[in-house]
Amino acid sequence: MDWYLAGIEQLTLVRALKASFVAYPIVNALHIMSIGALLTSVWLMDLRILGAFRSLPYAAFIALLRRTAFAAFTGALLTGSLLFSVRAREYAAMPIFLAKMTLILLAGANFLTFMRRAKGGAEPAGGTVTILAVLSLVLWTSVLFAGRFIGFLN
Repeated sequence: MDWYLAGIEQLTLVRALKASFVAYPIVNALHIMSIGALLTSVWLMDLRILGAFRSLPYAAFIALLRRTAFAAFTGALLTGSLLFSVRAREYAAMPIFLAKMTLILLAGANFLTFMRRAKGGAEPAGGTVTILAVLSLVLWTSVLFAGRFIGFLN
């Protein structure tokens, strides 16, 4: 596995990213912007599911925020992959990085479970949906904290 990670670090794009005075900070800033948009949209969706913002139509509000979350997640995934590639071996060996990846997988599984429960455009109700929304808030916030720890534990 080490040879694979070392190979990632030697890709032309990655070497250019490391060598550029401007590119890495831009990618880092775009990653932070993507994470901000993702967490904001997730929090607003989950809070709406939990009963906040009742004056806003459920289906339209959730549809807008879901599209925003998907776009933001895509941005975070792309920029995060670039940031990872610069020090792939180091990050892959960090327990906090592995915890972050696990939390993202759990948040994704939680989302898929929610989607199966919330078929159609009707506002979902019930104890399970409430638990899934709270779990989403906890998981995505934990992803944020784990990501911040990566920068301080290396």
